[in-house]
Amino acid sequence: MPERTAASRLRLSGLCFLLQILNILLFAVFVRYSTEGSPGQCPWQLNCSRRIQDSGFQQPRFQDSHVQVLLSFGLLVAFLGRYGPGSAAISILIIAFAIQWALLIQGILYFFLNGKIYVGAQSMVSADFCTAAVLISTGAVLGRVNPVQMLLLALLEVILCTLNEYILLSLMGVSDSGRSLTVHTFGAYFGLMVSRALYQPHKDKRKREERQDTGQQTDFFAVAGTIYLWIFWPSFTSTTTVHDSAENWAVLNTYFSLVASTVATFILCPVLYEESTPRMVQIQDATLAGMAVMGMAGEMLVTPFGALIAGFLVGLISPLGFRFFTPVLRSRLKIQDTCGVHNVHGLPGILGALLGTLLTLLATADTYGDRLELVFPLVTPGSRTVTYQALMQLSALPLTLLLAALGGWLTGKLLKTKLLRGSPDAQSMENSVFCEVAEEGCDPGASSKELGTSTLV
Repeated sequence: MPERTAASRLRLSGLCFLLQILNILLFAVFVRYSTEGSPGQCPWQLNCSRRIQDSGFQQPRFQDSHVQVLLSFGLLVAFLGRYGPGSAAISILIIAFAIQWALLIQGILYFFLNGKIYVGAQSMVSADFCTAAVLISTGAVLGRVNPVQMLLLALLEVILCTLNEYILLSLMGVSDSGRSLTVHTFGAYFGLMVSRALYQPHKDKRKREERQDTGQQTDFFAVAGTIYLWIFWPSFTSTTTVHDSAENWAVLNTYFSLVASTVATFILCPVLYEESTPRMVQIQDATLAGMAVMGMAGEMLVTPFGALIAGFLVGLISPLGFRFFTPVLRSRLKIQDTCGVHNVHGLPGILGALLGTLLTLLATADTYGDRLELVFPLVTPGSRTVTYQALMQLSALPLTLLLAALGGWLTGKLLKTKLLRGSPDAQSMENSVFCEVAEEGCDPGASSKELGTSTLV
């Protein structure tokens, strides 16, 4: 056992060393800072509207994107009672690696010129978005994979996530500034398919036991994560908009959506569960769902009441998903969704994509004015009709689901190989990286006294 424990620790240390040396060598050979006003090569398909010129990029927005990824996403997984320190630490490790790797992979597709990758503020923000998708996926498998498997998951998902984004935003010209599809939907269903591939019936049927002293820590992390979401997410979703007016619409619509989804949670949760008021975890989930639905539609909605309606509907759908659909995922489809990413990212992301398609179909020059070309840069006379743009928006949804499902399944099968599996050592059990996971995960309906199991594969 001591030999196995030492091997487990050294395996993570060795993989981190190899990956970091690889990143350093690739950065030394290919990566250079972009000159002012010329942050990189722009995809011709989007007429340079995809990126924001670094010379005009505002530092607060650049800073908010990093705070959102580091603090908000880290705290969203740390609320799991016995997980706190371990999950937060591994989240930071994944962020540190995924940002570097995403800069390289995205740079090859977007910022590669004369044999070099030119990086700037906007390429860093794009890497943050890709990292967010990876963190969403890890929420579906948290507690079922060890840190080595998580790093390899990040390695593979960054490549597939970047490929999906390139196909949608550059080749198809899809408008998805807040990343309903490329972050929320892709990350959720990639993680769910990894979870399905890791399923082992003889290990997923273990005894329930009582959770001990987790309520206070759970509420603390949920409160902190929710506060950071309210403060930073609206500006996070607007970092890729290309005009100040478009940015304002995205920020305001996101706020309208999140307030409506929060109120909807207070309406529905007392009906579904025997609680007079929702727990903080439920409010956190409602906040996430309300923001995810505005990813694509945030800069398209021309009236505030539309954002209120969308937020209210997704605020109802998310608790219903936890109450009725999550048990089906677990019992029928053999998918254990630790943090409920299907209900707070997957379903809202799909709803946001459908809403964005409808708004695209209804877009006219009378309602949008000069903003029409900013939001839909390819919808110009002689280039693309609104109907064709709406068709591209709609077709992006099944394509994203296909790439996420196929990529997640193959990744899960790779992570399930005997070489990557490992027994949890005593230290790992103590810091909760490998420990059992509450079957409720983020499921607000599960009893706080029940502990399901989610074991190492």
